[in-house]
Amino acid sequence: MNGSLILLLHAHLPFVKHPEHEYSLEENWLFEAIRETYVPLIEMLERLAAKGLRPRIAMTVSPTLCEMLNDPMLRARFVRSTENLINLSCSEMKRLRNTPLEEVAIFYNRKLKKILELYTASYGQDIIKRLRRLQSEGVVEIIATSATHAFLPAFEHYPDLAQVQITAGILSYKKNFGRAPSGFWLPECGYYRGLDALLKKEGIRYFFLESHGLTKGTPKPRFGVSMPAVLTSGLVAFGRDSNSAKQVWCAETGYPGDYAYRDFYRDIGFDLTNDYIAKHTQINIQTFTGLKYHRITGKTQDKAIYERRLAIKKAKEHAAHFVKSRENDFRKIVHECKPVILSAFDAELFGHWWFEGIEWLEYVLKAGSSKKLIFNTPRSYLKKATDQVLDVIEPAPSSWGFSGHNEFWISTRNKKYHKELHAMSGKMRILAEMNAAIGSKNSKKALLCKRLINQALREMLLAQSSDWLFLIENQRAEEYAKARLDRHIQTFNKLFKMVQSGEIALEAVEDAEKKDSVFGWMSIDDCYKCSA
Repeated sequence: MNGSLILLLHAHLPFVKHPEHEYSLEENWLFEAIRETYVPLIEMLERLAAKGLRPRIAMTVSPTLCEMLNDPMLRARFVRSTENLINLSCSEMKRLRNTPLEEVAIFYNRKLKKILELYTASYGQDIIKRLRRLQSEGVVEIIATSATHAFLPAFEHYPDLAQVQITAGILSYKKNFGRAPSGFWLPECGYYRGLDALLKKEGIRYFFLESHGLTKGTPKPRFGVSMPAVLTSGLVAFGRDSNSAKQVWCAETGYPGDYAYRDFYRDIGFDLTNDYIAKHTQINIQTFTGLKYHRITGKTQDKAIYERRLAIKKAKEHAAHFVKSRENDFRKIVHECKPVILSAFDAELFGHWWFEGIEWLEYVLKAGSSKKLIFNTPRSYLKKATDQVLDVIEPAPSSWGFSGHNEFWISTRNKKYHKELHAMSGKMRILAEMNAAIGSKNSKKALLCKRLINQALREMLLAQSSDWLFLIENQRAEEYAKARLDRHIQTFNKLFKMVQSGEIALEAVEDAEKKDSVFGWMSIDDCYKCSA
């Protein structure tokens, strides 16, 4: 009996846009992901599909990521950023001529030019359109997720806040992908009891849990994570297979740590002088350029030169090992069901953190279906497994954070922010009721009031992003994360006071709309249903 392998890539970045600066270090997070993950992934999937191989994967594209990928200013800045790196790579080819590093410098120059050509000429700078087409062709199933990647267990006692994240996320999905979603990705796999009822309100059929969310459910499911389970609400929950996931993402024991692969941290942005790098990138601070000339080599500072052919050969070997391991897993599963393995990862692992990850994924998908394994998507699996009787359980509260708990997002380090975020619940309800009272009035005052209320909604959603809490707890980019949280909270409170008092500082409103231009197409009427 065949087993189904579902590969799910979770593509997400927090909303970062700084029109007030010509160059922003944080905007590079997006540009790196486009260059190293999104464009190469789409190119690979389209190439396989053109050969008739019909690869099948599941993927999320978070609403904040969609907003950035669709933003004209960020699109233009990505093109400029890539052109700057092409110029840097040209300079590097001259600098390294007739040296052992010349070959890898030439490789980067060609790769950057190809990425820019694909993005501008082939894709017309529209990555979402390309993904939408891949979904219509059955190559990818795109899964919905919450508006700004909020960690929903933080709002267990404020269901209106969790609901608006879900509702806004689904509205974004419909806008970008032209259909209603069947499945939903819980950010950080964060689940609490009763959350499924909020998903059901929006027509969601299935969602995903970290493995212990299923295996520690009540009663304990017969097949662990090898089969999805159904909740009393009627929703289906897939459990993430931690063994296959660890085999891929773990830098120490997984494939990415192999000594043949490119070393992520050894970058010329740190090896060479800042004056030289900044002359091309225009970013006057040491940062990653993506031009990395060495392989992991081992736990040594003396790194060997990166050899592309060696790395790709290793990716092919690791792909074969992964497929064989999954076939062996299916042999061990009791043959009383149609087993499924859900391997879920951050999409940015592939190509960005693990440079050869896209090639590894291509080799995995090229393995195709066999007598023991077929590639599937959640929707397709459920459609074909209608004869299966699923266990009915109550999942356990869970996440894919450290030890499966919530401490990365709910901790003493960010306690004060949760207090502010929770306070927004009552304030937003007041604004929603004021908006309902305005109704269809279209006077200048009424329209301005609605404008403020809609921007307050955006500020609330942006403040709820799990990324800022994670960075604070992890003490990575902590100052930036705190500054973002403080700004969104302060802006929300200013807008709330303006609406209540009627004393409006229009310049402050316009500044907020410019910096935080996310979901400009959405209004509070879409998310809050109040009667006048």
